[in-house]
Amino acid sequence: MKRFDTIEQLCRAAGAPADDTARAQAHSRWQSLAHPLGSLGLLETMLEDAAALTGSPRLDFSRRAVLVFCADNGVVAQGVTQTGPEATAAVARGLGAGQSPVCRMAAAARCEVVPVDMGILDFAGAPGVLSRRVGNGTGDITRGPAMTAAQVRQAILTGAELAAGQAAAGVRLLATGEMGIGNTTTSAAVACALLGRPARDFTGRGAGLSDAGLARKVAAVTRALEINRPDPADPLDVLAKVGGFDIAGMCGAFLGGAACGVPVLADGLISTVAALCAVRLCPGAAKAVFASHVSAEPAARAVLQALGKTPLLTAGLRLGEGTGAVACIPLWDMARAVYAESYSFETCGVEAYQPQEGGL
Repeated sequence: MKRFDTIEQLCRAAGAPADDTARAQAHSRWQSLAHPLGSLGLLETMLEDAAALTGSPRLDFSRRAVLVFCADNGVVAQGVTQTGPEATAAVARGLGAGQSPVCRMAAAARCEVVPVDMGILDFAGAPGVLSRRVGNGTGDITRGPAMTAAQVRQAILTGAELAAGQAAAGVRLLATGEMGIGNTTTSAAVACALLGRPARDFTGRGAGLSDAGLARKVAAVTRALEINRPDPADPLDVLAKVGGFDIAGMCGAFLGGAACGVPVLADGLISTVAALCAVRLCPGAAKAVFASHVSAEPAARAVLQALGKTPLLTAGLRLGEGTGAVACIPLWDMARAVYAESYSFETCGVEAYQPQEGGL
């Protein structure tokens, strides 16, 4: 198993260039199959990107897992959520017991669910939940930083270690998820800091806030940015000041996937914000980031655009837990089935299509 002792070492490993030869071989494979060229759209290009990441056109996604990073956020004290932090622990127990929505979806997709306690408030642990606690919840970002510089580094390295461990166990497709009351507030703050937008543009209703609740949430994000003054040129500073243990852990998972040559499926806003932090830390990590869907949260499209990623699904999803990422796994299976098993132009006796000027 690959080990990373420092963020700098992790970023060096994650920044290795993609394999253009493997990408070209995957592209040639698609072109040889009996179908109009490029007619499977993103399903084709995502497998070409996966080949470039893994270094081989022989793709196997039979082992897959979703890492669900769970943590609490001190900003909940500002009335920015419908429920209190006790909900994080309750859902974490459900994840460990295999009862939550992502668990049922993952069972249908033949995907293992790995819940991780990164810092659930006053959580004594539960069967099936890995303990990787960085702290007992984060600080209230409207009053000061969410965490220390040491904690953000620990959380990122923990996420990378988890991704590397999955790769060493034979997992060839990773999905990211999260559970943490208040984390649409922290993710909005991180997105605002990184993309230079005001809170009113990027702050959404999360799990269904009222107008009054949304106003409190916008005010909390605004206050957090004013008090902490995160440096947009320094993703570690942004994460430490207005992020969360879950976002930092997912950031590490994207970096770990890039370092180990494993595709990592981003989920919704919180996950894609983590991916953006990873790419800002190490631009080469973008090769491991694969968008699953576009969240209903207002910052979602802007974050995907900043990443240069196109989602497979547009279904108005906003549940979290990695549900959107897991929902697109069957599309990966279908794409690979065609790629690996479909007949060629030669086999079916049809003259091969040729790229033409103005064609797709």
